[in-house]
Amino acid sequence: MNNQTEANKKWQEKNRERTRYLSRRSTTRSFLRKDATIEDIKELEAIIKERKEILNRRD
Repeated sequence: MNNQTEANKKWQEKNRERTRYLSRRSTTRSFLRKDATIEDIKELEAIIKERKEILNRRD
């Protein structure tokens, strides 16, 4: 294992929540770009709208 790979692994272990967030975000974007149907997109738009409303209430 080279130094960079070792450093990445250490960072990921110390930042599990951030690593999980980044992985989920990447998976979601990939799904939307490559696999999502129009029905999927419509459903996700509704979920996004709801999530935005929740986050806006926090401000």
